[in-house]
Amino acid sequence: MKLLIDADSCPAPVRELILRAAIRTKTPAFFAANRSIPGIEGEYARMLICQAAEGSADNCLAGLAQKGDIAVTRDIPLAERLLEKGASVLDDRGRIYTAENIREKISLRNFTVSLAENGYEFERSAVYGKRELKTFADSFDKLLTRLQNYAVPGSG
Repeated sequence: MKLLIDADSCPAPVRELILRAAIRTKTPAFFAANRSIPGIEGEYARMLICQAAEGSADNCLAGLAQKGDIAVTRDIPLAERLLEKGASVLDDRGRIYTAENIREKISLRNFTVSLAENGYEFERSAVYGKRELKTFADSFDKLLTRLQNYAVPGSG
């Protein structure tokens, strides 16, 4: 099991929580971005600096993804690619993407992008506080526990 993080848009508190979990569980965490992000260091953390080209961090994460990994991204098309590779995927607010809900999320995203391209503006919640972090932590811990139990012979 690996932790795969789309680090470009991942809030600092989420990165810190993931780093602590990587140490606690001795699980390698790969943070992909097109720039170096301070604070990503340690025995179980690896910063993957990708080319500045469109989609290069996404391609990096998709190339690393395998069944049993946990990925964190708010990029819905990337989430779909990671699910296809067998990874468990959630966003930084704790919403878990599944094979059952990803098509709906893609359709909604495409509709929203289409409206934005035609001049419609949407109010987005930029607030990331304790409640959002707690929701993420709960979902992330649930996935970690489930996948760790699955990986232990005779446990699942």
